[in-house]
Amino acid sequence: MFHNNKLTALLGTRYPILGGTMMDLSAAPFVSAISKAGALGVIASVIYKNYDHFRNDLRAVAEATDNPFAVNINLFPMMEKLDNLRYLEIMAEEGVKIVETSGFAPPEDLLAKFKEYGFTWLHKCVGVRYAKKAAALGADAVIVVGYENGGATGNLNVTTLVLVPRTVDEVDVPVVGGGGVMDGRTMLAVMALGASGVIMGTRLMLSDECPIHPNLKRALLAANELDTDIIMRSVGFAHRIWMNSRAKEAQQIEQSGGGIAELYPHVSGESARVMYETGDLDAGTVSCSQGIALAKEIKPVEDIIAEMVADAEARASRLGE
Repeated sequence: MFHNNKLTALLGTRYPILGGTMMDLSAAPFVSAISKAGALGVIASVIYKNYDHFRNDLRAVAEATDNPFAVNINLFPMMEKLDNLRYLEIMAEEGVKIVETSGFAPPEDLLAKFKEYGFTWLHKCVGVRYAKKAAALGADAVIVVGYENGGATGNLNVTTLVLVPRTVDEVDVPVVGGGGVMDGRTMLAVMALGASGVIMGTRLMLSDECPIHPNLKRALLAANELDTDIIMRSVGFAHRIWMNSRAKEAQQIEQSGGGIAELYPHVSGESARVMYETGDLDAGTVSCSQGIALAKEIKPVEDIIAEMVADAEARASRLGE
């Protein structure tokens, strides 16, 4: 049922599933595991300050699997300016066929390169109007994530249950839906809303291959739907994260009128990397969906995806019983 539809035809994947792009985590080994499992793994270009490292990781994924993979180009405001045109050039040289953008709509110079290099372009956003703009600019598919989503949520506060069908009604390209997708039933629910596929990140964090410390995996496995919240809304960069002590401190800073300078030590990539590498659960913050409550065990990516699809298909056959 989920092996052949508009999205799998567009991407060349076995399943209509995208791995959510995660800062510092979506590098070659993890992305390779996702693509090998039949989903679309997505490299996070923003990780790479060294272009040779970026090129080498593209080659590492291509060597690990013949299945398609993509690269995310980050269009959110960044502390350090990125040369996205250079990333695109290297992608084209290395034969990558799929580009995902997230954040603002791509500027004209990037759009021109998408066409020149013949990329399949996916755009990820958090609102119907943004999806419509991307489709009008030529996106081959749009990805929308609801308020339940881990990571960037925007300020519209629209849930997946509403956002997905609204977007499906407004665009003529395939829609990928996310925000709380954790298992077969949530996959089936999003597909039933009209989406051609799903995107998930939080569930894949609790995989054997995800490069975060076992302490953090165990802590997230013990979390429930009340253990996430939004931070950084006051500075225009709302994110849903797991509420450890560092996240609570960030909320207090915002409530006291503090700005990005005061928040940065709590939410920086450097702090997160300490947590990922050492297992110090209060060293930084980590994006996390409300769906974390549905994760029951840590297992290989291949098993997570295969079981998710099999469960969705089984549930679809029983609907109406």
